[in-house]
Amino acid sequence: MASEWQKIGERFRRNRPAVAGAVFIGLSVIVAMMAYALAPEDSPDANMQIAGLALKPPGYTAELVGIPLEKSVEKPSLLPYLIHGQPSAYRWVPADAATERPPGSILEKRTMWLGSDKYGRCIFSRLLLGFRVSLMVGGIAVLISLTIGLFFGLISGYFGGRTDEVVMLVINTIWSIPTLLLVFAIVLALGRGIGIIFLAVGLTMWVDVARVVRGQVLALRDLPFVEAARSMGLGHARIIQRHILPNLLGPVLVVAAGNFATAILVESGLSYLGFGVQPPAPSWGSMLNENYGYALAGKPLLAMAPALAIALMVLAFNLVGNGLRDAMDVR
Repeated sequence: MASEWQKIGERFRRNRPAVAGAVFIGLSVIVAMMAYALAPEDSPDANMQIAGLALKPPGYTAELVGIPLEKSVEKPSLLPYLIHGQPSAYRWVPADAATERPPGSILEKRTMWLGSDKYGRCIFSRLLLGFRVSLMVGGIAVLISLTIGLFFGLISGYFGGRTDEVVMLVINTIWSIPTLLLVFAIVLALGRGIGIIFLAVGLTMWVDVARVVRGQVLALRDLPFVEAARSMGLGHARIIQRHILPNLLGPVLVVAAGNFATAILVESGLSYLGFGVQPPAPSWGSMLNENYGYALAGKPLLAMAPALAIALMVLAFNLVGNGLRDAMDVR
């Protein structure tokens, strides 16, 4: 006989849009992990700027001359390479702009599948690295929001009374502040580093988790199996851990999927406005900010590529969230 989780998995697999979203997220995780290995341009942050290659069209193949740098560059091992990329040992210039070929120089062809931006950087390479930034911000922000939201939602719903009133006052106060305005305040107060972005986005989303958890705990705390645990003399911590938390997994997963999509949108919006991940890190929001002006100048792909990546990622997490909600609804 199939367990309840097996039935949920079967219902989820029958939801084709949700499965498509889950497959896209899985592929995105692989791309984020292997971004430097997949990118045509694997320098740190794909930030190699070649002035002679500015604003080239999609599919452009550049013939480059690599002029050796004076200082040597060590080749990193596999793990540091996948995390930070490979600093180039050469200064690259277009072959047609190179006046001479000094000793030790090399010739290389490089295809820019989505063209290049105004700085001569490969858009495709930066787009691949953008998966890493968005998934990291979303994942860590959701982890922060779940930790805080579960704590306050559990104590509010389980203990009730004065504790519930105080926690709900805090929740409603934060709920009344627009998300972006609260994020701006945190970023301006603490700085613009990528760690601050994780914290700022996470601190604005925990109220959603807390409200859902509180409602679920209010419904669970008076059920017979919880009353039986109390009558056996079990402590509050053990009751919450063994009898309350396992029954919250479903609703929390649904909220987490929605919050992941929200975190990606918030980070992209912050980066677009200049308050998010700082250059030269390749955030999709900052790429959109740098290139949106070219959308009306005959080069729409420069803005469309990061915008489409944001839209697909957010859609994928929303589809998975809706699929989980439907699969866990016994009706």
